[in-house]
Amino acid sequence: MATSLRRPDEAEVVPIDRVIDGVRRTGARAHILHLSSAAALPRLAAAKAEGLPITVETCPHYLCFTAEEIPDGATQFKCCPPIRDERNRDLLWEGLLDGIIDIIGSDHSPSTAEFKLGRGGDFGLAWGGISGLQLGLPAIWTEARHRGIRLERVLNWMSQAPADVAGLPAKGRIQIGADADLVAFAADASFTVGVDALFHRNRVSAYDGRQLTGVVRDTWLRGEIVDLAPTAVARGVLLSR
Repeated sequence: MATSLRRPDEAEVVPIDRVIDGVRRTGARAHILHLSSAAALPRLAAAKAEGLPITVETCPHYLCFTAEEIPDGATQFKCCPPIRDERNRDLLWEGLLDGIIDIIGSDHSPSTAEFKLGRGGDFGLAWGGISGLQLGLPAIWTEARHRGIRLERVLNWMSQAPADVAGLPAKGRIQIGADADLVAFAADASFTVGVDALFHRNRVSAYDGRQLTGVVRDTWLRGEIVDLAPTAVARGVLLSR
């Protein structure tokens, strides 16, 4: 809650208003990232209705957690912008369903346990960011399923739509000519998050102990199975338009 007080809704709404005004004056394209405050949604909806070239992103932690459930001193939940209240979370989901928010980005922000947890529960001193890359899909699917949202919509928000925003037509979709980036996803399987089972280098997670639905069984990158062994050779390449 401390970070919400330090970064109230106005801390997002005012800069977003300035961006919208700049887009209107120049015609430049803009992307609003890491949206946490639903207070900005009416402005963004109006800007899109006006035809302004603006896209909007939010992140899994804003769609899964609420300020009310965060214990005092639980700095593993600190991020910027902050996690806000339950009503705000519901409005963000409505923004996704209405098309005001275009994509869900990971905002993966890893940190050592010392920087994240070793500051005596002081939100002002703790590292700001949540490492959720490995858990993003099951976390979002768990919440979406609870809300009656189909998996196809989740996949669009987290794969094809981000690829389209980034101008990468060979990514985020299953079709002839696209890269064979695939996952085998057991949508009905459940598991309890344990930090010791994560592949993160720094095993600190706001999702620790959380029950999630949806298990990634295997992953393919450009048609080749991803080897998650510590000794595996990285095969990623820099993407460009």
